[in-house]
This record gives sequence, structure tokens and C-alpha cells, in this order.
Amino acid sequence: MSEELGMQEMITLKTIAETLNTSNDLSLMLDTVVGKLLELTGLTAGWVFLINERGDYTCVSDYNLPPALLRNDKEPMRTSTCWCVNRFKDGRLNHAVNIINCKRLEDAVELQWGDTQDITHHATVPLRSGEKMLGLLNVAAPAKEHFSDTELALLQGVAYQIGSAMERMRLYRAEQRRADLYAKLGEFSAALGLAVNECSNSEALSLKVVQLLGQQYDWPLAAIIQQKNGVYTVQAAYAGGIVRTLPSTTLSLEAANHMNRVINSHRAASLSAIEMTEIFTVCEPEKTINLLTSGIAAPLPYHTPGETGILVIGVGTSGLIQADLEVLEALAEHITASWESLKLTENRRELARLEERNRLARDLHDSVNQILFSLSLTAKGAERMLSGSEQMYPAAEAMKDIRALSQEALKEMRALIMQLRPAGLEAGLLRALQEYGTSQGLQVVVDRAGMRSLPRNIEEALWRIGQEALNNVRKHAGVSTAEVILKLNDHEVMLTVTDHGIGGTNRPKASSGSSLGLSIMKERAESLGGRLEIVSSSRKGTTVTAVIPLPFESV
Repeated sequence: MSEELGMQEMITLKTIAETLNTSNDLSLMLDTVVGKLLELTGLTAGWVFLINERGDYTCVSDYNLPPALLRNDKEPMRTSTCWCVNRFKDGRLNHAVNIINCKRLEDAVELQWGDTQDITHHATVPLRSGEKMLGLLNVAAPAKEHFSDTELALLQGVAYQIGSAMERMRLYRAEQRRADLYAKLGEFSAALGLAVNECSNSEALSLKVVQLLGQQYDWPLAAIIQQKNGVYTVQAAYAGGIVRTLPSTTLSLEAANHMNRVINSHRAASLSAIEMTEIFTVCEPEKTINLLTSGIAAPLPYHTPGETGILVIGVGTSGLIQADLEVLEALAEHITASWESLKLTENRRELARLEERNRLARDLHDSVNQILFSLSLTAKGAERMLSGSEQMYPAAEAMKDIRALSQEALKEMRALIMQLRPAGLEAGLLRALQEYGTSQGLQVVVDRAGMRSLPRNIEEALWRIGQEALNNVRKHAGVSTAEVILKLNDHEVMLTVTDHGIGGTNRPKASSGSSLGLSIMKERAESLGGRLEIVSSSRKGTTVTAVIPLPFESV
């Protein structure tokens, strides 16, 4: 009799092993194996729970469940708790055992969920691969209240086979996903290369990046978080099929700490569902965030002082595997390279603009400037010729007016040429403004507080703002002196131009729209994240202050 049992066990294990190798689809494999196991052992019902590290369980396969457990789309298999799952979570279920009075079936009888087909007990077997615990296999039959040691040993052997097959399938899926992700990486890289030529600034590129990530990959969330001078904001996000930007929303201290951890690690790091929620509470729709089980973040080491990016993706119910981590690091490298390429493109555009301004300045100097100078000399000569005759006095006065107008036009043209080609910045911003004021007939007193280098774009913006402010002093203040102060610290630069002229209502205001020059000054400051303030009072003068934030730099 024992030989017959041994033979039956061998047949069962052989059949199960053959069945496990028929498919790489986990659900199909489990359904087939559970059905074959019940057929070979004479049992009637069975089901499989997969349980993750957090203790969340999912019924991934069932065969011939009694009607009481099928109610409301198998709700008892999804929401109830039971002894076997609790013991598994506690780490006390290490081998096949008998379960007395199954809690789910007890609830079915007590709450009258339906027919239990006289099933009251089941055997439960942990599924494992090596030391890794995967879930539970439960089998039962009507009126069967006990499983012999031989039956439990057979179930244990089958469970080991199933666990090994599940691990094999996991590795197969991981390799398949890795191949798919890297294949999409090539498509993403090609699309990103085209996007660099289409985007005019980093904000536009960030929006394009998250849009491409959402289109190319199955991650439910993709976002770029920007760190600027220690402040974190969600620069661009893709969630629920929608691309959005939230530049004015600052991350909380807890979320910033998570981002600091990623930046300091210099490599991709996983984020829990709680951490993802803390980071993306500013995003919509919230439903997308609630579906995230985890996430990954990778630093984007932009070569810009005081500025860093973090690429974050959310992982849904499919879970996080190593391939996603590897691909995200590769994506971060591609995005960083594109960022640098965009910076180089912007620099080339800026150099082209500078060259065009220099060309215009040369052309104006060689043509219109010389014509105005010749006109001034001609008018002066004609004025002298006509001034000797009383009859020609009106004509002489007209020539005098022409000479004055031509000299004023020549002065304005030289100022325009100076604006197009700001010679003298190499000697410093204050020196350039002082020399410009002198050329406009002003005595400019300069002062400086703090010492550090200024980025070229900020220095040029302050130069233009200072020029316009000194022009306004010459035109409107009614005085010939002005004071220019430059203050620098770790975080910002402040340029102040002050006069003690007529001020008040006689001076134009940027907010009123009556002065194009002041409006342009305001736009220049705001384009760099700064602000422009004008304080003017009657007979006390006017103060123009431009404040612009600076990138982080060791002083």
C-alpha cells in the first residue's frame, strides 16, 4: 500500500512539474496547477494568496470555490482576514499545516453568505523560493477535517515546485521588462533630441520630458522636481494623461528631506507610497497619487550653480523591479545631456544676439552717426555764414535750431549705440554706469557693498536697467548728479539709482504704462525672478531699485 502511495506521489509531483513548465503567465499557470493538483489528490477546492512584504494579500488563483465565497465578485476572498494569512504575516507559518475552522467559511455560515458545500477546514501550505516567502496555497474538500502527514508532505513538495516556478517567472518577467524598457529608451532619446531644438528654455524642455515619459512608458506618474537655492518645486508633472506645471508650489520640509536624500546618494533611490504622497500632494488628480504603491527618484546633476533637478516616477500596482531603477538612471543621464545641450543652444543664441547688436552698432556708427555729425557741422557753418546779415537773421536762427536738433539726435544715437554694444562692462558694472552717466552729462557717484561675481545675463540686465534709470535722471529729474549703489550678498544683488530732483508726479511710473522705458526695466528684472521698485516724491527725488536673486556660489 505504501508503494502505491509513493508511486502516486511521484506521479503527482511529475505531473505538476510538467504543468508548471507549460506557461510563463502566472495566473494561467496557477489556475492550471491548482486544478491538476486537486484532480490528482481527490480534493475539490483550492485557492492561492500572494502576500507582499507589507502583508497585503491578493487571491490570484482559485478553483471550484463554494458559492458562499463567490458572492459579490469573490468579496470574502478580498476583504476578510483569516488565521492562515495572519500566521504568515507573523512569520509563524513555515510548513504545511491543517487549519481548523476556516475563518472565511465560519463567517459565510454565520452571515448566511450562501452554500459552503460542507467545506469547513482546509490545509494551508506556504509558497516560497529559498528564503523568500511568496504566499499561501490552500486546498479543501467537503467533510474533510484533517490532512495526514503524508498528504501534507506531498502538498509541501508541490508548494516548493510552485514557489520555484513563480520565482522563475518573476525573473523572466523582469528580463522581459528590462528589454522593453531599454527598447523604449532608444525611442525616448530620439524624441528628446528633437525636443531640444524645439524648446526655447528649461521649463519648456521639462514639460516635454515628462510628456514623453508619459507617452513612452507605463508609469502612472512622471515628474521633474527643481531645487534652486535650497527650495524644491515641482517644475513639471505628468499624471492621469495630463501635463502640468506647478512652479509656484514649494514642497514641504518632509518632502524636501526625501529629495535631499536622493541628491546626496548620487544615484536612483526607491520611495515608499507614503513618501510619494508627501511629495506629490500638490499634484492632481489625487486619484493617480492614491494608486501609487511606490516610486523611484534619480538626481539630474545640472552643471548650474545652486540648481539641481530630480526625476521622479511613480509605480502602480505592477510593483517596482530592478529594471525600472536601472532605466531611470539611464533616463536621468539622457535628460541631463539634453539640458546641457539646451544650455549650449541658449548660449549660442545669446552670442548670435550679441553679434547682431554689435553689427547694428557698427553700422549705425559708420552711417547714421556720421551723417548726424556732418549735419551738425554743416548747420554750424551755415549759421555763421548767415549771421552776418540782418536780413538773413531768421535763416540763421533756423540753422541754429537745426544744429541743436542734430546735436541732440547725435547724443541720442550715441546712447543707442552704447546700449547695443555695452563697452566697458569688462571694467565692472559700476565703472560702466559711471562712464555712461558722464557721457550723458551727469556726475555719477558710485558705491558698492559685498563682493562676488555676477552671471553675465544678470550683469547685462542690471546694466540696461541702470542705463535707463540714468537716462530718466537726465530727462526728468532736473539735476545733474545721481548716486548708484550696488549691494551683493549670498542670495541676491540690489542696484539702486537715486537722484534728488523734482520727483513726484512729474516722473513717469512703470505701473501706469506711460513709460515704455520703465516697463522694459520692470520686465528685465522679473524675467530673472527679480523685482523693480520705484519710490518718487515731489521735490525729494526718485529712487529706482532692482533686486535680482543670485545662484548659489561660495563667496
